[in-house]
Amino acid sequence: MTVKTFPQLNPQKKKIRNSGKPVPTYAPLAAVDAMMVYDPRQVFTERSDMSLASRWPLLICVLLASCESATPPDENTARFSASRVSTDVQRLASDEFQGRAPGTEGEKRVLEFLVRQFESAGLKPANQDSYLQAVPLVSLTAEPGMTLSIDGLEFSARYVAGKDTMLWTKQVKTEVSLQASELVFVGYGIVAPEYGWNDYAESDVQGKTVVILVNDPGFATADPELFRGNTMTYYGRWTYKFEEAARQGAAGALVIHEKEAAGYGWEVVANSWSGEQFDLERADGNQDRVAVEGWLSGNAAAEILAVAGLDLESARRRALARDFQAIDLGLSASTRLSNEIKTLDSNNVAGLVQGSSRPDEVIIFMAHWDHLGLKPELAEDQIFNGAVDNATGTAAIIELGRAFAALDPPPERSILFLAVTGEESGLLGSAWYAEHPLFPLRQTVAALNFDSLIIDGATKDITVFGLGSSELEEYLERAATRQGRVPVNEPTPEKGYFFRSDHFSLAKAGVPVLYAEAGVDNLEHGREWGVGKMQEYRRDRYHQPTDEYSADWDWGGVLQDLELYFEIGRELAAESTFPNWYEDSEFRARRDESRSSAD
Repeated sequence: MTVKTFPQLNPQKKKIRNSGKPVPTYAPLAAVDAMMVYDPRQVFTERSDMSLASRWPLLICVLLASCESATPPDENTARFSASRVSTDVQRLASDEFQGRAPGTEGEKRVLEFLVRQFESAGLKPANQDSYLQAVPLVSLTAEPGMTLSIDGLEFSARYVAGKDTMLWTKQVKTEVSLQASELVFVGYGIVAPEYGWNDYAESDVQGKTVVILVNDPGFATADPELFRGNTMTYYGRWTYKFEEAARQGAAGALVIHEKEAAGYGWEVVANSWSGEQFDLERADGNQDRVAVEGWLSGNAAAEILAVAGLDLESARRRALARDFQAIDLGLSASTRLSNEIKTLDSNNVAGLVQGSSRPDEVIIFMAHWDHLGLKPELAEDQIFNGAVDNATGTAAIIELGRAFAALDPPPERSILFLAVTGEESGLLGSAWYAEHPLFPLRQTVAALNFDSLIIDGATKDITVFGLGSSELEEYLERAATRQGRVPVNEPTPEKGYFFRSDHFSLAKAGVPVLYAEAGVDNLEHGREWGVGKMQEYRRDRYHQPTDEYSADWDWGGVLQDLELYFEIGRELAAESTFPNWYEDSEFRARRDESRSSAD
């Protein structure tokens, strides 16, 4: 399958490879980080299995649309209401909901609110006679004040949780520890046969503590021939690092934090991994996980590596070699974690518009309702209200549910509106749904996700996370063109946002997914302004108590996105076909297997 790119309008553009095929990106990387200014007209691709002749009229429309202003949404349409969405977001993000942490009084209030809103929107209970799907969780709250001790022949240091390190365990035990566990630097900690890569080759880390670089070699080099160049693969995600360390038999795993490579600053690490931590309740109590997982700050990691004769940059350079061998650092790690353990049922909330002729085939619109809750240890604002993340997405599926429930005649396929729990703890509610679906996954047409919507006004573009993945993007192209908007690749693919929200749980199970939101080319203020607003949110409010509702938000982009997703859903509901992943997708085989069992 070949990929062709259309008119080259930006002289600074260069290509990277995505599974061996050219995918547009915007470089040099330093310029992206500084401004992230890019031209949305460069993102359309032509696949060889769709003839150019059949796509030419669409291409003309798209290119024309990119040269004109997009049509601003009508604030007074009967279908979608900015005031309704705004009211729902304000309520979900209020102090009354206490930051919406699972298993708290805040969850109880969220569930009551969502059930009431789903009922008033005209949605039916999706779990037999209930809107709720119980998700069994276990919570572990480590005693504060823990330290990580690193010792060697001529070196001894204590690193403090919050400042230098963040430590936790997923093993359901009241106490876990590392006792003089040998430290081994394993580069990127990746075993990827399809890329000819094995950082653990000829290395035995059984019972040891591995130190790992975040992201993957493609990010560090921006080499289009290495992994997927500047686009993060799942091998670059911290979740994968811990999974692989466990498979290798390690006792501990510490990921080195670097702001650009991780995609967020140390304050996000400190806020996200402090206090109560959740996981799905498993029969084995997660004994297959490493005993201690955690992060090292860049400064702490640099000091530790220096003792072994490495600086962080030289360690990174050595890790970029295909024949890299793990390095024994000549140091040991010790720590002790004492946990308070609770089991609880959190809940997904599921409402349904039943299909008129093919009710067993379902399209999912999803968003996570949870956020980070309360952090009593903070001196000032202790509530993480999560207004953008993700009261906006939760309000969006309520509003979208209302629109589909009002259709006359109703859609031919069923539409499921799924508000999931535990996203902030590792996509837990969506993972539980993927394991215990209310509709068989082989009959699930697609899943479309809302997470942290843009509240800065209408845009000329629509950002697609994981662009080039599935046939759902063709539905998006058609709907976006009717709006005068252009789909574009995410401006920072190196940050791996495709792997960081709930659609990914269903993608791993083979269901085609779409994760898109208003872009940065603001209809009124332009692209540079839009980029600045995005950077400001990531810097000043993401996973911080400052993510609060504001009355001066502009809902134009959200209304555009609601209309876009509505049109995609309506088209999917009227068809009898099942979209698939593109042939080069790592999820294609799972989908083919699933669909074959439905025939």
